[in-house]
Amino acid sequence: MSRLIGYWGRLCALFIISIMLMLIGFILLKGAPTLSLQLFFGDTAPLAAMMGQQPVWEGIWPACVGTLTVVLCAVSLASVPGIASGIWLASAPDKPAQKVFGLAVDILAGIPSILMGLFGFSLILLLRGSFFPQANASLLLASFCLALLILPYIACATLNALSSLPKQLSVTGAALGMTQWQVTYRLLLPQASSGIMSGLMLAIGRAAEDTAVIMLTGAVANAGLPGGLLQRFEALPFTIFYYSAQYQSQQELNMAFGAALVLLTLTSIIFTLLAAIVRRRNCNIFGSAKSLKKESIC
Repeated sequence: MSRLIGYWGRLCALFIISIMLMLIGFILLKGAPTLSLQLFFGDTAPLAAMMGQQPVWEGIWPACVGTLTVVLCAVSLASVPGIASGIWLASAPDKPAQKVFGLAVDILAGIPSILMGLFGFSLILLLRGSFFPQANASLLLASFCLALLILPYIACATLNALSSLPKQLSVTGAALGMTQWQVTYRLLLPQASSGIMSGLMLAIGRAAEDTAVIMLTGAVANAGLPGGLLQRFEALPFTIFYYSAQYQSQQELNMAFGAALVLLTLTSIIFTLLAAIVRRRNCNIFGSAKSLKKESIC
């Protein structure tokens, strides 16, 4: 029976890997021929476009910058409350308040992105009709809604990472006279950093690929480089949606495939950098632990 389960697991893993390779191969096949300076900058000089001296009308350079900006803002807004929520949930998971809050986090994680986008759009209408008549779709609003969307990923990853640690760490820290905050900050969080970084990677991927939220809260076509937090912006997911849904020629459809390949490359680079940071962090932790063990033996 166990051998049959093992064969079934390998078959499922092979199927998932095959589907992933087929999707990546299809995007490479369609998007790779379009990669050029023309795809990024159109007819604008690359240096002038990167410096913001001239607008880019038929290129995806503003969408690349807008995607990185909105993802950075969203993760910055969600990381601190997400990690803090996970720490609070892990501190006393059996208390009624923690149970209610954990249920709220689970419900928030299951909300479709289109509902989050409608929430942001309704927030604009509410602000316009009350104390901020100049409220409009912007980079800040899109980042805020994306932060709400990815916050449960960070909170759940932090909770799972802290819950998987041995209880002896907390007991040892308390026995040494450390406060609860010192135990959490000095002992638990460094040991759980790998799991927390994995949650951040999932959050970045979720924020980078979402279209519904930014489409209703700030992303538009031909907005140019982000001019500020209260300005509209371009983003690669919206660019892919715009060109693939309303293309007038094969060239515009090819631009959508090229933008998809660029988005896949950007997220892969970010994931690789974060994985390298996690790997280096683990090497430092385990290396220091081994050195302490050798010193204690000597």
